[in-house]
Amino acid sequence: MVTSRIGFLSLIADAGPVVLFVLAVLLLFSVFSWTIIMMKARFIGRAMSESRGFLHYFFDVSNVDKVFGETENYRNGSLARVFRAGYLEYRALGELKDSERSEERIARAVRREVNEESKSLSRYVPFLATVGNTAPFIGLFGTVWGIMNSFMSIGVTQSASLATVAPGIAEALIATAAGLAAAIPAAIAYNYLTQQINQIERDLDDFSGEFIKSFVNELG
Repeated sequence: MVTSRIGFLSLIADAGPVVLFVLAVLLLFSVFSWTIIMMKARFIGRAMSESRGFLHYFFDVSNVDKVFGETENYRNGSLARVFRAGYLEYRALGELKDSERSEERIARAVRREVNEESKSLSRYVPFLATVGNTAPFIGLFGTVWGIMNSFMSIGVTQSASLATVAPGIAEALIATAAGLAAAIPAAIAYNYLTQQINQIERDLDDFSGEFIKSFVNELG
């Protein structure tokens, strides 16, 4: 085990500058990806959990003023933040009695907050798709370069022995493995997080109408 680890490290140390550059890029991709994965998984998980709790409370209480007072307990929930935006617009209407204009203004405020929530939820997530799509090709570039070095070594030494071609092939395999190691978690996380975000966005669309009706009814 120790011998193989030393051998792996020595292969990296003996790699050419191009392969080392490829490995450095893939390492950065992997670090950024895992940072985004952990950050967004926590953020989206809390948003979903608190949104579910807020929905239960919303349907249990008919008074929007009471619901607004409870939103402080669900400040990480997307639905609660959308409700707050609608409520603040509803309060700003004051004595306006035109129900059609009132509904339009509240709907606009809710829509604006829904868009902001979608942007916030999706922020940085497309980078995972970029890593998932590009990292294997970056690794492939290192693979091609390592194999090319092997053929060049054969031409220089006029020998096709294992000792001649092994270093270049090893560089190629390291680059391939690094590309896959960066791409696979990023692609899996992207698909999972996108699915969760889509679920929250559907909930926002479905229940925005309920929020708006509640505000309009209070005005009426």
